Amino acid sequence: MARPSDDQQRALAGLLGLGDHSARKSHYPELAARLDELEAERNRYKWLFENAVHGIFQASLQDGMRAANPALARMLGYDNPQALLQCLTDFASDLFVEADELHAITATLARERSLHGYETRLRRKDGSHIDVLMNLLLKPGHEGLVEGFVADITERKLAQQRLQQLNDELEQRVAARTDELLEANRNLQQQIAERKQIARALRDARDAAETANRSKDKYLAAASHDLLQPLNAARLLISTLRERPLPEAEKVLVERTHQALEGAEDLLTDLLDISRLDQAAVKPDVASYRLDELFGPLVSEFRTVADAAGLKLRARIGDYAISTDLRLMTRILRNFLSNACRYTDEGRILLGARRRGRHLRLEVWDTGRGIAQDRLQAIFLEFNQLDVGRAADRKGVGLGLAIVERIAKILGYRVEVRSWPGRGSVFSIEVPLGQAVPLPVHPAVPQPGTGNPLPGRRLLVVDNEVSILDSMGALLGQWGCEVVTATDQAGALLALQGQAPELILADFHLDHGVVGCEVVRHLREHFGSAIPAVIITADRSDQCRRSLHKLGAPLLNKPVKPGKLRAVLSQLLG
Repeated sequence: MARPSDDQQRALAGLLGLGDHSARKSHYPELAARLDELEAERNRYKWLFENAVHGIFQASLQDGMRAANPALARMLGYDNPQALLQCLTDFASDLFVEADELHAITATLARERSLHGYETRLRRKDGSHIDVLMNLLLKPGHEGLVEGFVADITERKLAQQRLQQLNDELEQRVAARTDELLEANRNLQQQIAERKQIARALRDARDAAETANRSKDKYLAAASHDLLQPLNAARLLISTLRERPLPEAEKVLVERTHQALEGAEDLLTDLLDISRLDQAAVKPDVASYRLDELFGPLVSEFRTVADAAGLKLRARIGDYAISTDLRLMTRILRNFLSNACRYTDEGRILLGARRRGRHLRLEVWDTGRGIAQDRLQAIFLEFNQLDVGRAADRKGVGLGLAIVERIAKILGYRVEVRSWPGRGSVFSIEVPLGQAVPLPVHPAVPQPGTGNPLPGRRLLVVDNEVSILDSMGALLGQWGCEVVTATDQAGALLALQGQAPELILADFHLDHGVVGCEVVRHLREHFGSAIPAVIITADRSDQCRRSLHKLGAPLLNKPVKPGKLRAVLSQLLG
C-alpha cells in the first residue's frame, strides 16, 4: 500500500479509533504499556483493514474519499488505494452512477444517522458499473464524515437476473404449454362434438334402418300371408290334378305348373324364415322327444319325393331320446333331405343317427354329385347355390343352408358337412341326448304296404277362404275322404248335421278375430269327444305355436305340401 499523506494517516488512525498519543508514551509507564497494547490492536485492525474481503472506506460527503482498503480499490478497478483516493474527490460525479443519489444518501444519514443494506451501483475506473451492498454510518463527533462497508453483489445480481430469466422462460414455456393444452382441449372438444354428431347421425340412421326393417318385416309378413293363401289353393288344386289320369300333354303342363308353384313356395317360405331368424324373433322351445317323433314325419314326407325322383330313401331310427326344439330341428333336417333329393341323380338317401358321447349326431347321406372342398363353407352363405349345370335344377335362391346355420346357432348345435365329388355328401348336426326316452305318442315311420287309412274317413275343413275350401275338398275327396267344409263354427255345426267328424282341419286365423283353436275346442265340447285336429296357417309366430301346444294339435304351414298333409292325416287316422 502506498504511503498516505499526514491527513490520510490521521484519517486512517481515526478510522481505526486511534489518536497520536504515542508521542508522549515515554513519560508514563502505565500509559506506555496501554499504548503498546493499543499499538498492537491498531496493527491488528490495520491488517484486517488491508486484507478484508469487502471494501471499507472513510469519506467526507463534501470532500470525497479519505481512506480506503485494497479490497475497495480492486472492486472499483484501481491498482491501489492511493490511486483510488486521488481519483475519487467528488462522490456525486466520480463514485455514484446516479447524479442525485449522494444527495438522497446525505439526507437519509442526517435523519437516521446510518444506512443499512443499501443496494446501489458504483462507477468503476473504466466507466463500467458494479452492483454493491453498502452499510453507511456517520462518524460520531465528526460532522459530514461517513464510514462505509461495501460488498460486491455482482454475482448475486447475475444469479438473480439468471433466475429471473429462467423464471421468465419457465413462465413463457408454461404459457406456451398452456396455450397448446388449450388448443388441444379445443380440438378434443371439437372432436367430441363431431363424434357426438356422428353418433347421433348413426343412431338416427340405425333407428331409421330399424324402422324401415320393421316396416319391411310387417309388409313382408302381411304380403306373405296374402300371397300364401292363393298359393296354397293353387298347390292343392295342382296336386289334385297330378294324381288324376290325364293326357300326356296336359300332364306335362300340370307338372311344370307344379314345379313353378313349388319354387315360389320354397322361395317365399325361405324369405319368411330368414327374416324371422335375422330379427331374433325365433325362440327355442326345448323339450325331450323320441327320435321317431322327429324322423317319422320326415320319412313320410320325403319318401314320395324320393320315389318320384327314382331314389331310394332309407331311415335308421334307434331307441333314443333327444332334447331339442322339434319344430326347428325338423326344419334343419327337412333342408338336408330336400337338398339330398335335389342334387342326387341316382342312388339312395339315408337318414340316420349315431351316438357320440352325450350327443346324437343326426346325418343325411346321399349318393349325389358331391361338393368341392373349396365350396364347403360357401354353401352356407345366403343366395349361394351349387353350379348344378341345368337351369331346371336351380330351385329357390340358395337360402336353405343359410337358414340351417342360423337355426343351429340359435340352438347352439354344430353343423358339419363332408363331401366327395362324384360320390356324394353327408350333412350332420349334433343334438343333446334326452335324459329318458318318452313313451310313443304316435306310430313309428309308416312302412310301405301297411294300407291307406284315408278312404271313407269323414273330415271337416274350416277356412275363411272359399278357394282353399274348394281346393282342399277336391284333394281330400280324391284321396277317398268324405269332406265337409265351412267358413266358421256356426257353418261347421250346420254342415255336420249333428254327426261328429273324424278329424278337423282348421285355419288358424278366421274372420272377425276368431282362431281355429277356439273352433276346435268348441266342436270337441259340443260332441263330447277329443276329435283329432290339424291347424293349417301362414302364421309362423311363437304365439301361434304356444296356442297349438295347448290344443295338442300338429301345425302345417301354408302352403301345405300334399305329401306332408297326407302323412300327418295317415298318422292321426291310422
